[in-house]
Amino acid sequence: MESIVVEARDRPYVEARVRAGILEQGSVDVLREIGVGQRMDREGIVHAGTQLRFDGTNHRIDFEALTGRKVMVYGQQEVVKDLIAQRVADDLPIHFGVSDVQLHDLTSTSPRVTYTDENGARQEIVADYIAGCDGYHGVSRGHIPAGHLTEFERIYPFAWFGILANAKPSSDELIYAHSPRGFALHSLRSDSVVRNYLQVAPGTDPNAMSDDEIWDEYDRRFALQDEPFTINRGEITERVVTPMRSWVVTPMRYERLMLAGDAAHTVPPTGAKGMNLAVADVVVLAEGLTKALQSNDESGLDQYSDIAVRRVWRAEHFSWWMTSMLHRFPPEHPEGDEFGLQMQLSQLRYYTSSEAAMRTLAENYVGLPFGAAL
Repeated sequence: MESIVVEARDRPYVEARVRAGILEQGSVDVLREIGVGQRMDREGIVHAGTQLRFDGTNHRIDFEALTGRKVMVYGQQEVVKDLIAQRVADDLPIHFGVSDVQLHDLTSTSPRVTYTDENGARQEIVADYIAGCDGYHGVSRGHIPAGHLTEFERIYPFAWFGILANAKPSSDELIYAHSPRGFALHSLRSDSVVRNYLQVAPGTDPNAMSDDEIWDEYDRRFALQDEPFTINRGEITERVVTPMRSWVVTPMRYERLMLAGDAAHTVPPTGAKGMNLAVADVVVLAEGLTKALQSNDESGLDQYSDIAVRRVWRAEHFSWWMTSMLHRFPPEHPEGDEFGLQMQLSQLRYYTSSEAAMRTLAENYVGLPFGAAL
């Protein structure tokens, strides 16, 4: 099908912005199927499990043994690079650096997009359908009339302080740590670059701690009872504080406009679901658009929102659960007392000792197969 992509940022910005880094098996399969998986297969890092660390002890969840599936460590910006490169190679239109994007005539059979291009000229696209894949702060959702959308939101009382550093990974797999000082995550992007996170208070200044103070805090939160553990250190090249929230808007279709990805939902990063949900949305949307354009049959688009939202809520629940189990709530929060702490530890012990519980965690983490009943 013919398509035109308009993007507010320039290409270097889009390709450089570091974001998510875990691809579910289903997302990996989709990228291979559409012919953009070659670099991912060369440079991505396959993970067959993950580690949960609490009470100073380490516990491994074996994804492959429990589900027969794995995940791939491959940054979202790398996926974006591959998709852009393929689109350019195929000589398909993609316009960067646009502004003042407006949507028109969404209830007609010929909706329009107008925008100002990078040279300051006003442009217009007349389409059959519009896909609003422009994120939470994008313009698409705002063109849906009031009263058509229902919004659901949960704000968490903590944030993630993330760093990107030139350091050798301290583990072959991700480590999710529940500690008396708060949550920490050790992740990686390559054999020489790590992406680590600390639980902090919302509004924390990312420059408030020195590099040594940051690394010392990781050592404290990842500490083991029976053996020494220190995280590998290196030059910190990026610092960012990310608030934690769950947010869903439904339905994901209004007439000839379909929302996808962060334009319709966001999840806490604890469950590694954001990018994968966007891929799942687009798979369902592509099938519906193909049927509509080739056979004049809109049944797939009529079902798009219902199918996509079921997966969204499954991912929202998993991300909420992982977040609630692993983060220390502030004392003033209802879950911040000793009872709440013991509930977290009880869950962690159960989900690292029961095979049935470990399988539940593993199958949600690696991602349920596309098309599965949810």
